[in-house]
Amino acid sequence: MSFHTIEQAPARLNRSELAVPGSAPQMFEKAAQSEADVIFLDLEDAVAPDDKAQARKNIIKALNEIDWGKKTMSVRINGLDTHYMYRDVVDVVEQAGARLDLIMIPKVGTAADVYAVDMMVTQIEDAKGYKKRIGFEHIIETALGMQNVSEIAAASKRNESLHFGVADYAASTRARTTIIGGVNPDYAVLTDPLDDATRAVHWGDMWHYALARMVVAARANGLRPVDGPFGDFSDPEGYKAAAKRAAVLGCEGKWAIHPSQIAMANEVMSPSEKEVTRARRILDAMAEAASQGKGAVSLDGRLIDYASIRQAEVLVEKARQIAGA
Repeated sequence: MSFHTIEQAPARLNRSELAVPGSAPQMFEKAAQSEADVIFLDLEDAVAPDDKAQARKNIIKALNEIDWGKKTMSVRINGLDTHYMYRDVVDVVEQAGARLDLIMIPKVGTAADVYAVDMMVTQIEDAKGYKKRIGFEHIIETALGMQNVSEIAAASKRNESLHFGVADYAASTRARTTIIGGVNPDYAVLTDPLDDATRAVHWGDMWHYALARMVVAARANGLRPVDGPFGDFSDPEGYKAAAKRAAVLGCEGKWAIHPSQIAMANEVMSPSEKEVTRARRILDAMAEAASQGKGAVSLDGRLIDYASIRQAEVLVEKARQIAGA
């Protein structure tokens, strides 16, 4: 390991993150009763310009009056390039900061963007005498943000997670897409002709590079990487496939833009009972090996060593978090 120690963000369950428009207060109670780990009340893309002020009031009222239980609560503010942003931060944090866990910052492009919001939130917290520090979620959804993702991830002690905003990222990079978070048949390779002159087409994941780069920046700074939206909520199999790809790359969770996606995210982003059982067996086997002065041992015909311990501990800790939720 490097001599540099990575400070981990606060441990929160972040398997599913439900988006709820601030302009739709009729949806708040249902969201509070859902199985989502995190809820973000939205002031940005899901709210029309004429509804911004009322949506802000709706969110403040909801944070103060609705019983959200143990859920982690976040608010997505408007972008730093809008005149809505400063009032989002000031009003929400001043009037409902006691129940606010996170602020989601959209279209983060540089570390300076993070600094600007950090400065505002710090002053408000100090003025109000809040004891709890509000964390930051950053959506990486522009070419500029992806270029600077490592600096963004390290820009504040408030940082907790990075999210991949696929729709705006596609627009920023001028990528060809079919749906939000979907695949494109043109992103494929064609095999050489086989003996019978036929050729096979193998589709690829056009978001692999961007998501993998974001995951590395997040993990290198102790943050949670979270995959963003999948727009076609009538396609559960497509959603689960996207979530599985993200999980394999190291993401801890995925957005749910519809309540039907919450259970799928929770399922995919949770270790299976089989995985947890094997992880516990690995820890037991390595403990026994250590007592005998060994640094590695065979389990089920496979070599396990101290690297296996770290992998197993991650799974067991995740299972413990889920059991305690």
